[in-house]
Amino acid sequence: MNRLTTSLRLLTSALAVSLGLVPAWAQSAPAPALMLELNSAQPSDKGCRLTFVVNNALGADLSKAEFEIALFNEAGVVDRLTVLDFKDLSAGKTKVTRFDLAGADCGKLSRVLINSTTECAGNGVEPATCMRGLKTSTKTGIAFGV
Repeated sequence: MNRLTTSLRLLTSALAVSLGLVPAWAQSAPAPALMLELNSAQPSDKGCRLTFVVNNALGADLSKAEFEIALFNEAGVVDRLTVLDFKDLSAGKTKVTRFDLAGADCGKLSRVLINSTTECAGNGVEPATCMRGLKTSTKTGIAFGV
């Protein structure tokens, strides 16, 4: 009887897996991510103010997160490269950060490209973690991504 019960359990588990009926606790967790949203681009007294919403779902605190970005004008030509320093990002926390880009015209900005990570640091965090886990989105009419 014990062998029969064990066999039935194994058969039931195999059937559940093959039918995609795996319990939620047995499914894989979502991949760690650093979610970066370009939330707005507004003219400022300095030039163009970019507002970002960032959520650190990497599972580790970041003591520093810097990205080199490329700004493209309305003709699709790179206007400039600059580094944005998001400073520290606590694990599981959402943060809003603004950057004033001196001399930039928001109306002529067609695309923002994350070119690379210039710094990604934290306890037990590899330098490539930020770029590897980066997920981008935008709430603006400006193309944004990697």
